Amino acid sequence: MRLRELAHSRTGDKGNTSNISVIAYKLADYPHLARHVSAERIRACFPGLSIGEIERYELPALGALNFVLHDALAGGVTQSLALDAHGKCIGAAVLDLELPDA
Repeated sequence: MRLRELAHSRTGDKGNTSNISVIAYKLADYPHLARHVSAERIRACFPGLSIGEIERYELPALGALNFVLHDALAGGVTQSLALDAHGKCIGAAVLDLELPDA
């Protein structure tokens, strides 16, 4: 199953840092997300991209995981020549992550 079947995403960026939240549709699915959506799995969503440290924050009361991707935006919105390598594109790529069935 794809991550998008269990969760949605909110994203943002500031400078060269991207912020991705993965939020379970149902709180009961949060433990499955917490088990299978790691910083390493998030990094694997972006082969070929040079991404620095990825921090994962757990918000179990909200059924959410928050990932902070440092050095992830080719210098940031004002420096990057990439077409929309920010925000919504990154969240959509994460939601394609393949997970074991819940």
